[in-house]
This record gives sequence, structure tokens and C-alpha cells, in this order.
Amino acid sequence: MTTPTPSVNGSARNQRTVLPDEIWNRVRAEVAADAAAEPALAGFLSAAVLDHDRLEDALGAILADKLASPSIPAATLRDLIGRALNDDRSIAVAVREDLRAIISRDPAARGYATPLLYFKGFHALQAYRVAHHYWVEGRSPLALYLQSRISEVFAVDIHPGARIGKGIMFDHATSVVIGETAVVEDDFSMLHEVTLGGTGKVGGDRHPKIGRGVMIGAGAKVLGNIRVGEGAKVGAGSVVLDDVAPYTTVAGVPARPVSYPVHGLPAMDLETLEDGLA
Repeated sequence: MTTPTPSVNGSARNQRTVLPDEIWNRVRAEVAADAAAEPALAGFLSAAVLDHDRLEDALGAILADKLASPSIPAATLRDLIGRALNDDRSIAVAVREDLRAIISRDPAARGYATPLLYFKGFHALQAYRVAHHYWVEGRSPLALYLQSRISEVFAVDIHPGARIGKGIMFDHATSVVIGETAVVEDDFSMLHEVTLGGTGKVGGDRHPKIGRGVMIGAGAKVLGNIRVGEGAKVGAGSVVLDDVAPYTTVAGVPARPVSYPVHGLPAMDLETLEDGLA
């Protein structure tokens, strides 16, 4: 998988000391405790997590079960997802960075197992990563099929040609749209109903480029081949048609600069994520 920027070490705050293999250990411990506390979920939790040896295998099982259809059953999807995760280790790195991002930014995530099992924004993003792998490999029919299923199941439509970094959080995620030539750098956060789209006027490279640490509020539309600079923030419901300078808050229709974020990377701060306009 192609990612636009190197790994950024500041994206998880106090979670940064957790090693990748330790995340899997924590997931298993959390799930085992949940299975003991709620026997009705024991079978589900075993099939999703406890029956597997690696985070990648558990994720593959979860995504395959959700994306399965009469046309392509879960067993086939599990093999395709597993192959992508094994062939491209950068996906495994991104999965863990995304889990760290959610844990550090979202109080609804009471542990690593919660987003892995239940957060459709996380699921849609990881399924996109698989589709992007096959897009880069030249298997565009498979990638586009996965895009269609992701949209149907999760209500998140990400073209497999888009390039998305790591340390990403899609909060709620319903009705998110990201176009083919969009680029999203590391440590990005956004809420539901965000569009990173084209204007409909041009072809080719026609979608936004989003810098590191950007936060986009619910319902915002960022349109065209424009640049939203590092550390910028887009207010909820805004329509952005022009470049946004780094470390600037924009809001309105059309969006205009209104202030400067208190935090250098507003995507990292939950308060600004929740209100959309600080």
C-alpha cells in the first residue's frame, strides 16, 4: 500500500509505548474478559478474536463476515483479505496506528477491542486498505467490487485509488465519500458525512490533498484539487473550494478563515473534534 507520508510518532499520546504485538495481547485480554462477563457473546467473541493467533487474522475474519454476500462468501473474502495483509506489511502497521488513534481520541473506545469489533469507521478504513492493495496490484475489478461492498455495508464510499495514511480516525463515518485522486496524510480525524470530492468540472487529478493532523467536522465538503494544509481545521457543514493555509480554521459556505486552532494538530484533540468549531 502507498502512503503519502512517513510514520508520525506523536499520534497516540500516552499510547505510544504500546508495541504492535502488545496491541494484539491487549485485544485478546479485553475480549476474554468480555466473553467471561457476557456468556451470550462468547461464541461471537471466540470466532472473531480468540480463535485466532494474530491481529491480522482476526481483522480478516471480522471484515470477511461483514462483507460477505451470496456472490462472494466469507471464506473467499477471508482468503483475499489475508493475502493482502500478508503481502503488504504496511497495512498491518496502519491498522495498529489507526487503533492507537481511536484509543487516544475517542472516549467511546474503552479498549482496543471496541473499535476492532464494533466501529464501522475503522472497519470501512481497513477494508479500503485491502481494496487499495489490489488496486495498486492492477486488480481493479476486485478493488472496485470491494469498494461497492464497503459502501453498501458501511455507508462509506472510498475509491480504492485514494491514498490514505495512518493514525486515522473516522468517527461515526456514515456517508463519508473520498474520491479517486484524494490524498490524506497521517494523523487525520473527521466525523460523518464528510466528502473529499471533485467539482464535476475536470478530470484527472481532481480531488483534495489533506495534510497531516487535519480535522474535518461533520457534514463538511472539500471539493476539487486543493490543499488543506497541515494542522488545519474545517468547521462542520462547511464547503471548502480553495486552499486552506496550514494551522488555520475555516468555516462557512464557502469556507473562509475564521481563527487559528489552539492545538497545532487539531485532529489530535478530542474537544475540537467534537465541536467542529472551536
